[in-house]
Amino acid sequence: MDTLGGFLGSLIWWFLFLYLLLWPQMQYRQLQFARAKILERLARKRNSTVITLIHRQESIGLFGIPVYRFISIEDSEEVLRAIRMAPKDKPIDLIIHTPGGLVLAAAQIAKALKDHPAETRVIIPHYAMSGGTLIALAADKIIMDPHAVLGPVDPQLGQYPAPSILRAVEKKGVDKVDDETLILADVAEKAVRQVRDFVYELLKDKYGDEKARELAQILTEGRWTHDYPITVEEAKKLGLHVETDVPEEVYALMELYKQPVKQRGTVEFIPYPVKQEGNK
Repeated sequence: MDTLGGFLGSLIWWFLFLYLLLWPQMQYRQLQFARAKILERLARKRNSTVITLIHRQESIGLFGIPVYRFISIEDSEEVLRAIRMAPKDKPIDLIIHTPGGLVLAAAQIAKALKDHPAETRVIIPHYAMSGGTLIALAADKIIMDPHAVLGPVDPQLGQYPAPSILRAVEKKGVDKVDDETLILADVAEKAVRQVRDFVYELLKDKYGDEKARELAQILTEGRWTHDYPITVEEAKKLGLHVETDVPEEVYALMELYKQPVKQRGTVEFIPYPVKQEGNK
């Protein structure tokens, strides 16, 4: 009996271990399947290739350690592959939710999107900051939730905005800063010019030469902090062509990027109206 009890105890512990090890992955697979169904439905509805670039804090490991995501080279490889595989005569809908990331990766995605022969549409349900905005500027249409935001695309050098480095040297005077700061300012000047020229190239066909240069200047000159939210209203005032008819499927898709159940959410709500007990 002791031997049998020990065996059953060991078996239970092994089942428990395997459950803790595999259950997060099973949850993730279920989420992937649900996302794929919504993307398929959206693609049929809009007769387009639907691609997502969604960066949310996720935790799928055994210990639920959160992973923060940004636009990376791996992202650009995947998105470029998806764009290459998309039918040349069909539109592309790119759903973006991101705080930004590497300029190189964002620029690659933006260029590939701009070069697609059919119509391209970027859909922003919540925010597309920095590199996300750079990609959005490449699309034929920018479709935002009424309360979604874009952001400035001024380049950042480490922890400092490139335009701020240039202003600091200008205010202090070249003869009063050290060589390292001068080198940093030189790199900052090049970074701003490179991003500004790239934004101009993305916009000139849609907005014309003069307006494209104006927008490129505004978005890269550092008039705002890098995390400044450019709302739909402000984007329209700047002259960007923005629409607000985000498909309902996009909101349903974003619901599938929430934190795992074991982590307590900070926001809960009950949709109105609430059925009263006893009502049929």
